[in-house]
Amino acid sequence: MTTTTPSTDFTAVKAKQQATWESGDYAVIGTSLQITGELLCEAVDLSAGQRVIDVAAGNGNASLAAARRGAEVTATDYVGALLDGAAARAEAEGRRIECREADAEALPFDDGTFDVALSTFGVMFTPNQERSAAELVRVCRSGGRIGLTNWTPAGFIGQMFRIVGRHVPPPAGVPSPLLWGTDDRLAELFSGHEFATTTRDFIFRYRSPQDWLDTFRTYYGPTLKAFAALDEAGASAFEAELLEHAAAHNTATDGTLRVPSAYLEVVVTTR
Repeated sequence: MTTTTPSTDFTAVKAKQQATWESGDYAVIGTSLQITGELLCEAVDLSAGQRVIDVAAGNGNASLAAARRGAEVTATDYVGALLDGAAARAEAEGRRIECREADAEALPFDDGTFDVALSTFGVMFTPNQERSAAELVRVCRSGGRIGLTNWTPAGFIGQMFRIVGRHVPPPAGVPSPLLWGTDDRLAELFSGHEFATTTRDFIFRYRSPQDWLDTFRTYYGPTLKAFAALDEAGASAFEAELLEHAAAHNTATDGTLRVPSAYLEVVVTTR
């Protein structure tokens, strides 16, 4: 069984995480993942008029997908700038999304407020996994659905995080977010509720492995912060290992980058 360490200072961990996701510009990466939000809304069989919360919404991929299907959507995140981007995207499409800054481990909503709770590559990064899973269940009505997309440990991004951890160790006492990409951990987190999983691939497409690395180094908070924490020699070694990782998984034959990255699509039915 996986549990957090009781002595872990979650407030300090979350403050550091928030600074990480505020750095760079996650929207540059996030918008490329839009298809995963669309597929997730289909997986939960979302209906027009349903009340939907998108937890750790980032720049609103799942929120927009739900709004396009006629749902009443509330997007939450603890990074206000990302929610501003989600609101701007919705406005550009002529759709309404309520955006609200909130901690995924302490959602400011009554029990059973929503029919559906969604999170695409978001809630998996919370340090207190038991608490965030319990909050998803709490705000979702009985018989409602929770839809998640989580990177798997063995997939391209999962292995990338292992590389990051070798160069810049993660906080002590905090379980790996990649556990959310395993059936065993999900069975623990959503004990007593029905859930089903489907393994899918998201395809990263860039002009070259170097283009992928430059984009993630500049805009993706975890890799940006990792590079910033290393000296010149450390950063050079980190860069070389990431490029080697990208090249090893590249399926393109035309000089560009095409990398499948496995993720787990999860649908929980609450009791």
